[in-house]
Amino acid sequence: MDRIIEIVNIATGWVWGLPMLLTLGLGGLFLSARLGFFQVRYFPYIIKQTFGKMFMKVEEGEVSPFAAATAALASTVGASNIIGVPAAIMFGGPGAVFWMWVMAFMGMGSKFVEIVLGFKYREKNEEGEYVGGPMYYMEKGLNMKWLGIFFSFVLMVELVPSIMVQANSVSASALEAFNLNPAITGGVTLVLVGLVVIGGITRIAKVTEKLVPFMALAYFVGAMVIVIVNIAEVPRVLGLIFGYAFRPMSAVGGFAGSVVAASVRWGVARGVYSNEAGMGTAPMAHSSATNDHAVRQGFWGLFEIIVDTIIICSTTAFVVLSSGVWNAPGAMDNPSGLPAAAFTDFYGPIGGTVVTLSLLLFVVSTLIVIIFYGEKQAEFLFGLKFSRVMRYVYLASIFIGAIGGAKTLWIFLDIMLAMIIFPNMLALFLLHGEVRELTQEYFSSEKYYLKDIGKAK
Repeated sequence: MDRIIEIVNIATGWVWGLPMLLTLGLGGLFLSARLGFFQVRYFPYIIKQTFGKMFMKVEEGEVSPFAAATAALASTVGASNIIGVPAAIMFGGPGAVFWMWVMAFMGMGSKFVEIVLGFKYREKNEEGEYVGGPMYYMEKGLNMKWLGIFFSFVLMVELVPSIMVQANSVSASALEAFNLNPAITGGVTLVLVGLVVIGGITRIAKVTEKLVPFMALAYFVGAMVIVIVNIAEVPRVLGLIFGYAFRPMSAVGGFAGSVVAASVRWGVARGVYSNEAGMGTAPMAHSSATNDHAVRQGFWGLFEIIVDTIIICSTTAFVVLSSGVWNAPGAMDNPSGLPAAAFTDFYGPIGGTVVTLSLLLFVVSTLIVIIFYGEKQAEFLFGLKFSRVMRYVYLASIFIGAIGGAKTLWIFLDIMLAMIIFPNMLALFLLHGEVRELTQEYFSSEKYYLKDIGKAK
């Protein structure tokens, strides 16, 4: 078993190095270029169509574009936004934040394309709900059902250890903050998540529509107060971020120093993990939305990246850098604890509790949505009845993961994730011409863009 673990770790390290950076980084840049860098050209309009329409109403039983976006956002706004960013800073230096931003910009092309394709090729299931995602556009758009089956099966299996890892982070946080037995945490989390996912996508969307903005806003406000009080440090922080994106940084305080390659590696990885652009998961939530055009729904993918990476991850980075906790003695020993340390230093003991509760909420929302994603894979592969069986397998995984069970499965997490990213990005490259046509149609149509800006004849 030790030999298997060693081989998997070596393979994972290689795959998540240059191959993944080229696939997602340059892949996203290529797709953005093919779409004429629409995220820049139409940025004000896209903001109006997303942030400006967050509270648009739909008919009872339908899923609003915003609710679909928050459902997808619930799986990306997780523990990684709070504990992943300081790890990137400590191992890659402040310059890693710059590369995180670059990755967010390039990822907008990938995320937009996959959401538009998911919306275009979606279909209705036996219960009258819209279902979609990479497996559907691989089958119907590429006529490569075998690739859709491969993607779907790997993701369905991959979500078991993924759920366990998320549940374990919940129980570990609760144990540290409240001395709560992991079995109790696992049981409570299982019940809470189960009550939501059993209601299907409509209930999931209703819960995430309220939970995600609340938890994101609570954390953001608490963090911004720290940044505002340390406002004099902001120019220096920006200098660190931009200055060390292209040159190595020597050791200072608790920071051990970094090279440019590490800055790029950690920044890009953080960008990928934080917004899931190119992974193929977001289209599954967005395909359930009620909207008049696939491109209009695709704009919500940019909304997710702005909220997830540009706002929440950046806020965490500014808290860690402006408060000075990143170069305090011993900072390298526990990078994940730096946001809690910054909050505790500023707010007192309640600050650490706020961060811990934010983590708990973030992870619970992530569990809710990734179980839905898993069900959709099972439904595509084996039908609606089998998807219900997998729902309970996933729920059981919450409890097993919370008490630390099946940890040997966790080593396969990243390599299996790569096994879904590569086929999805291949599909995006092969089908992006259809998205380009739809985008040109949308921005030249009097029914959509021209009507919205008041230029329809």
